[in-house]
Amino acid sequence: MMLISLFFLAVGIMFCMNDILLPSLVAHFNMSYLQATMIQFSFYITYIIFPFPIAWMIHHYGYKISLLTALFFCTLGCLVFIPAKIFDSYLIVLTAIFILSTGITVFNVAANPFLALLGDPEGSAIRMNFAQLFARIGYATTPIIATALIYSNTGDIRFHFPYALLAVLLLIIITLFFISRVPVMKAAEEDKFSINGIFREVHKYPHLFFGVFAMFFYVGAEACTAGFFIPYLQKVLDFTPAEASRFLTLYYIFAGVMCLLAVFILRYVKAHILVGVYGIAMIVCYLVIIFFNTGYNEYFLALLGLFLGIMFPTLFSLGIEDLGSFSGRASALLNFAIVGGAFFPPIQGAITDRFGVSTSYLVPCFCFVMITIYAFFFTKQPLLKRNFKLKPLRIN
Repeated sequence: MMLISLFFLAVGIMFCMNDILLPSLVAHFNMSYLQATMIQFSFYITYIIFPFPIAWMIHHYGYKISLLTALFFCTLGCLVFIPAKIFDSYLIVLTAIFILSTGITVFNVAANPFLALLGDPEGSAIRMNFAQLFARIGYATTPIIATALIYSNTGDIRFHFPYALLAVLLLIIITLFFISRVPVMKAAEEDKFSINGIFREVHKYPHLFFGVFAMFFYVGAEACTAGFFIPYLQKVLDFTPAEASRFLTLYYIFAGVMCLLAVFILRYVKAHILVGVYGIAMIVCYLVIIFFNTGYNEYFLALLGLFLGIMFPTLFSLGIEDLGSFSGRASALLNFAIVGGAFFPPIQGAITDRFGVSTSYLVPCFCFVMITIYAFFFTKQPLLKRNFKLKPLRIN
């Protein structure tokens, strides 16, 4: 239950805060959308820097110490938002986001394989979707509450206020987690950690190799979809921040409902087929909001959450399927791919500044085309057979 609560807080609330923070800082600092996407860049760039050092830490010190480290950096990042407000500095905001994201990176690298290992391998997709349900609850409760905390009645944008409250909550959780009986589960002494060894092992698992690319496109698509959700409603449909935040909440409610339903659906439908079918549904929704004015575009935008809700945990479980003791190091590779969240939003921001928010949604649409191809052709048990073999990687 302690681990589930961390998914609610670290993955749910803190990830969603970026979606509220981006439009509020555009107004507060009078920035372009390309400049504002440095929020996403600072948040996701940690995934290209830290996954392998984190995998080393997990290997040597186990999961409990690693998760405590994650909570420490999350708390520190939240506290740095206070001087960012005092000095009214966007640079300090980006520093705070980077520190906070370092903690979330540690959590993602450690918690996901830890959860997968806490039971039989066949049920890993179900367990991860169940944990992500609580993350989605965190997503769903954040937009309205965070918007109310950030925008004061006097018009002041108090972007630091939600993070100060989160820091207090995190300190309480650190104390409870420290005294809990969460198993350490570190590697055996004879199991040597090597970054070169990780890359040499990848050729044995083609589904992991292609899963890294799928995760890269997925996280980019999610960061783009949620990050430009409120700007789309404000600029294209002329919604107020409060109205837009309610539909963002609906988006995350849909995602949470689907995580709950996926626990049952995945008992009867293979994970890669579900990803492929939902990927097609995502592409249809994107094309509607890009090219059509139906009068219900806000609902099509929110509907994206319904199909997106199962993507991260299911793609993750597909990537580490049947990897056994290599799962922790495979998790580092999959989390390395989360840097897609830093790569795609600036592209969407540049397109938004030049062509408008609607056109910019071609970016996540393209990402889901790639994910759908992965689901049908390149998972461990593809729906359609492929004739492709990976050659061993040579690391000098």
